[in-house]
Amino acid sequence: MTVPRRARAGLRIAYLHPGSVPSLYANSVHAMRMCDAFAAAGHEVTLYTAPGTYTVDDPHAYYGVRHRFAVRTVPSPDYTPDGYRVRAERVRFLLTRDPAPDLIYGHDLYALAAAAGVAPLVYETHRLRDDPNTLRIEHRLLRDTPPARVVVITHALGRDYRRAYGHLGALPIVVAPEAAEDARASTCPADPPPMPGRPGAPRVGYVGHLYEGRGIDLVLALAGRLPDCDVHLVGGAPEDLARWRERGGPANAYFHGHRPPGAVNAYYPLFDVVLAPYRAKVYTAGGHCETGRWASPMKIFEYMAHGRAIIASDLPVLREVLRDGANCLLRPPDDPDAWADALSRLVADPALRRSLGDAARRQFLDRHTWSHRVGVVLAGLDTAGAAAPGRPPGVRAR
Repeated sequence: MTVPRRARAGLRIAYLHPGSVPSLYANSVHAMRMCDAFAAAGHEVTLYTAPGTYTVDDPHAYYGVRHRFAVRTVPSPDYTPDGYRVRAERVRFLLTRDPAPDLIYGHDLYALAAAAGVAPLVYETHRLRDDPNTLRIEHRLLRDTPPARVVVITHALGRDYRRAYGHLGALPIVVAPEAAEDARASTCPADPPPMPGRPGAPRVGYVGHLYEGRGIDLVLALAGRLPDCDVHLVGGAPEDLARWRERGGPANAYFHGHRPPGAVNAYYPLFDVVLAPYRAKVYTAGGHCETGRWASPMKIFEYMAHGRAIIASDLPVLREVLRDGANCLLRPPDDPDAWADALSRLVADPALRRSLGDAARRQFLDRHTWSHRVGVVLAGLDTAGAAAPGRPPGVRAR
């Protein structure tokens, strides 16, 4: 990679995140983990983010990241397109006032568009846009000030972007699935959390949000079908947690609620089997966006990192990472009988659990760490002189 002479030991990277830090949602975990991995690779990182939706003493400790990097909160006057534009101009002002970045990376379309010309851009996106305002901004960005590359999380999303923007020519698309941290490498492993349930009962885990498309009804159905197992659900916004608790469920199903991202790793080693029961249609918070066609859930990679035996929904996009009978068991998301059979099989067969979990962990170490992902998204990137006005950044042939 060609970089300015001053930065040969590492790039100065501005990471533009449109959401809040801290927040309950996975996009904040993604932003903090990516910044941590950039810092681990020797780059100087500043995260530009919206103010948190609640307060924590130390966001780095809360998210369990290993490196300190600057976190700049930039508020928006309101949650409207005009408010986002005002915030984007504030971000641009800070980028020009702070030490100049060598690279601007992020998901924040408004701020990326405002920052065009300040430094080379890398635009990461996890879904096709469907909002008219962001669609217009995205089209202008890709047409008039094209990023050095567009990072997507699945091949399915990459294909859809090529179809949607084929009239602009060949987009420099890089596919980089989500990733996870290797918590086993930590020199300060977290203490195991207290676990309700019966001593000696097999533990089945689900980690993640509780909203539509996540398959929570299937998890509870499995708890009812396998009463000898204890089923633990870790995560969920308070309103979703209250809704599921109000509905009731089997006595062997335990809702743990939201936990700080830095504390979640302590749960995984306690589970014998873990579940990823995604529906064919998966929605973001509040049901605003359907993303099942392009999903690359961090949860899958965290399960793999801990070498857990996984049962996951048999969906085309998950088959980009998972292989039935090799590193997991895949079952149709709408077939509870098949899931119950798979779970019964894994509970009864420790050797199969170990085999699937070990294969998943080997694949994780080879391809799905955050450090590997950072290497993929930066590989071959030429930032030398690319920030000059009117000169679009380039990508060297790979």
